[in-house]
Amino acid sequence: MRRFLTLVSGAAVLGAASLGVVIAWPVGSAVTPIAIEGNVDRGAYLARASGCIACHTNFEAGGAPLAGGAPLETPFGTFYPPNLTTDPEHGMGEWTAEQFAKAVRQGIGPDGTPYYPSFPYTFYADFSDQDIADLWAAFQTVPPVDEPAPENDVSFPFDQRWGLKLWRAAFFYDPDTEPIEGRSDAWNRGRELVRGAAHCGACHTPRNLAGGRDIGASFAGNAQLPGGSKAPAIRPKDLVKNDWTVSNLAYALQTGITPSGDAFGGSMAEVVREGTRFLTPADREAMALFLLNKDTVEAENSASN
Repeated sequence: MRRFLTLVSGAAVLGAASLGVVIAWPVGSAVTPIAIEGNVDRGAYLARASGCIACHTNFEAGGAPLAGGAPLETPFGTFYPPNLTTDPEHGMGEWTAEQFAKAVRQGIGPDGTPYYPSFPYTFYADFSDQDIADLWAAFQTVPPVDEPAPENDVSFPFDQRWGLKLWRAAFFYDPDTEPIEGRSDAWNRGRELVRGAAHCGACHTPRNLAGGRDIGASFAGNAQLPGGSKAPAIRPKDLVKNDWTVSNLAYALQTGITPSGDAFGGSMAEVVREGTRFLTPADREAMALFLLNKDTVEAENSASN
């Protein structure tokens, strides 16, 4: 009995020590100074493409732009996108460009706390310093709103932020936005937008019980989106089967109208209304071109490497 108690006690001590290591484990990497001058117009464009306005504005409640988003209901709790205005207390008014860069590309706040993956930072990991400088310049023009976003309503154990360090280790995938040699500029631009800023895979890829994307089923659709909505499969074979072409998909990203004459609903309607309709015709066509031609080309590239 004494031996058993000793073993149990030792296991408890070891478990507590391991937990302490995880909690103290720093995440992220140092950010080099963002010394590049940003372009406000390019930053505003990238913010639209990235869904910043759509997520961080509570339109239904009449909220000010970027002052905090509508509730996002998930199996892990309800998340509230934060205030991104220049308010010094409740927004980003006291942030530096480097802190902003770390938040966007690494999902880590100024205090070193990891963000929940309801913020799709994993898709922004390849943003260049110029992208960050442009976004930062654009956000500096947003009027301050002296109003905090509601606190996330997340129950135990998901309210333990240290657990996100383990989640990041398992599910922080590279977005694969780099151009592929031999492909057209338009195709590679579509790849950059779809896999990066527009983060299409965030909704159109199924997730496991831990909330991580099933990379082996990328773009295969998701029947369990926050709020109970669904996202269809958008692999080339699925798009073609449903009568999508480069032309009508680009048009749908502008208008929300599908080939059947129906209209997007739910979160996709918001994506178009607050995001893709503001993109240039060339960028919308590039996204459509990539989505309808990506599988074979990427498979060939993977095989050659």
